[in-house]
Amino acid sequence: MPALAANRVLLLVGDSFCLRKVSSFSWVAPIRSSVRFFGRFSTETVPLTLASLGIKSEFETASGNEKNKLNQVVSTIEVPRRREKKVNISGIKGVKKKERVDLEALAPFAAKSFSELGLPPLLVERLEREGYEVPTDVQAAAIPPIFKNHDVVIQSYTGSGKTLAYLLPILSEVGPLKKDVEPRDNMDVEAVIVAPSRELGMQIVREVEKLLGPADKRLVQQLVGGANRSRQEEALKKNKPAIIVGTPGRIAEISASGKLHTHSCRYLVLDEVDQLLAFSFREDMHRIIQHVGRKSGAGLAGANGAKTMQADRQTIMVSATVPFSVIRAARSWGCDPLLVQGKSVIPLESIAPRAPVNLLGTSSDSKLGTNLQTPAPMSLPPSLKHYYSVTRIQHKVDMLRRCVHAVDAKCVIAFMNHSKQLKDAVFKLEARGMKAAELHGDLSKLSRSTVLKKFRNGEVRVLLTNELSARGLDVPECDLVVNLELPTDSIHYAHRAGRTGRLGRRGTVVTICEEPQVFVVKKLQKQLGVCIEACEFTEGKLVVNEEEKT
Repeated sequence: MPALAANRVLLLVGDSFCLRKVSSFSWVAPIRSSVRFFGRFSTETVPLTLASLGIKSEFETASGNEKNKLNQVVSTIEVPRRREKKVNISGIKGVKKKERVDLEALAPFAAKSFSELGLPPLLVERLEREGYEVPTDVQAAAIPPIFKNHDVVIQSYTGSGKTLAYLLPILSEVGPLKKDVEPRDNMDVEAVIVAPSRELGMQIVREVEKLLGPADKRLVQQLVGGANRSRQEEALKKNKPAIIVGTPGRIAEISASGKLHTHSCRYLVLDEVDQLLAFSFREDMHRIIQHVGRKSGAGLAGANGAKTMQADRQTIMVSATVPFSVIRAARSWGCDPLLVQGKSVIPLESIAPRAPVNLLGTSSDSKLGTNLQTPAPMSLPPSLKHYYSVTRIQHKVDMLRRCVHAVDAKCVIAFMNHSKQLKDAVFKLEARGMKAAELHGDLSKLSRSTVLKKFRNGEVRVLLTNELSARGLDVPECDLVVNLELPTDSIHYAHRAGRTGRLGRRGTVVTICEEPQVFVVKKLQKQLGVCIEACEFTEGKLVVNEEEKT
């Protein structure tokens, strides 16, 4: 009994102070849980006292000498502190030390020319020849941090110039346009750019080839699925490219065969990274992350359990929408990455662990139940006008034809959810005298290239496609996007809408839906933070429904 009384007093002298002191002992847990049996259990955090247990404190009735003795006993209790292991990373090769980032001096957001960003003169000359004179906001914000060897996540709406935002720093350090013009003595791959689709991969290759010129375009090679693998391997051996652009499956496949060596690679770019995180790419992306920029022995645990080496690469992730799944991936794959948006650069560490940076307001990460940190319209081109029109399902294709004439659009992309319906829609449009073509994943590589070439040349006025072209299809002349079927969520709506209004041009987005689907359009409007007006097509004109608007 004396021992039991002492235990009671030791717990409760000084209330919460003593409770904190002895809370590390294993026998506190059963005593704390015993509060339940005294009828005063509460989920709220309150100091544990004898009064809260309904027991009269023996300490209150004790004499002065007894109190002093008890205080002396309590004061002699020493709680051992947790030992912290000191890790000396200075001797570990490849580990970057965390340094404070001066964000204000990092990006000259008001840069009026590419030369102000520190690009080499020869590269600036090539840009001017292609018609690029003033950097966009995202380019002015992203290029300086990449030059300073920071891992970055670039987020901006489609058509804002994200591709050049990461290509220009790479070309400033790799290839014949780099700052220090010296003969190329290193024949290894120096940059790997991963894209989720063949169309996006081929578009990136075309951008690089335009800047390199015909004489040096062999320094970039595409490794995309659907092409002859043996020819790609022969080209790797013959041309010794410095930049590889491809899809995850083909890059991982050739890397596993030993024909693609990327251990000394300096840059790893993940374009449309939110798509690359899909389950279908999981194994291929795992191999790419583990091999690109990791020299032999990288990531292997030493005798003391610490990693002997880490990745020496610089990781760049790009997407128009950045849900929290991308934030998690960036923290795992990068080293102190920065989030680069339109005119801001913030450390990724400043984002709360359960606060998604999803500019659309809905995704699988919205279940985390947190507020958005950035306005929704940033994921959409600012010069777009959004409309919706209601009709029956059997009249949708004819409504598309009337919409094209009403807007007087010359280059139209119409989206449907299933590729089987595309052929029927093309047949109906051509029967009414409108040049149309279909684009989907079941077509061969040659057929897809032919269709895209005709569309860009103006031989095809309406291109009907599915989600395949929602990402990576860059046709600046596109002035109208039509959703013949509703997108699955607001993220897909943003990527579809981003096919028009690129680089500051004006564009129109029209969603054709049935009456029961209007509530979905209203929901998209709320999540995106844009106005989607009801309209009709009468007498060859687009007429806004004022009653619905009010």
